[in-house]
Amino acid sequence: MQYYEFDEVDAFTTGTVGRPGSRTFFIQARASGQQVNVKCEKQQAAAIAQYLRRILNDLPDVSDRPIASSLEPLAPTEIAFVLGPIGLAYDTEGDRFMVQLEEVAELDEDGEPVEDVEQGRLRLYISRGQAQAFCDQTDGVVAAGRPACIFCGGPIDPDGHPCPRMN
Repeated sequence: MQYYEFDEVDAFTTGTVGRPGSRTFFIQARASGQQVNVKCEKQQAAAIAQYLRRILNDLPDVSDRPIASSLEPLAPTEIAFVLGPIGLAYDTEGDRFMVQLEEVAELDEDGEPVEDVEQGRLRLYISRGQAQAFCDQTDGVVAAGRPACIFCGGPIDPDGHPCPRMN
């Protein structure tokens, strides 16, 4: 099992590898020279940003955002694990968010989680400013994908788009 815990991070960000249509998404945490990359789905990254933004809307404005260039993801050298369950909470006393990312469970032949296998986990704490910056940066990464077809709403591939509404 790979277990990572950071009380403070230098960066918490979303990145991709590959071209639109075949991108691999990852969430990256960097702290004290250590880099942890968790492979995820685009929808998982977007859902984390959506949840954080919903909580941020109920809190005072953020004034301590990280510099945008510090959020640029570094090339992932290795993937720690594939994202499964996500835990998010806001600590009112510490005025920070707790983010917990857990590895997807290994399943047996019946589709049930294997009991004795420990999954990887990344737990970190981020300030409201880092949370806001994560949301903004993730929105940009998600939006940088393939454009949507104006007729069917499906993604348009660089090689063309067989639109079901145009047939």
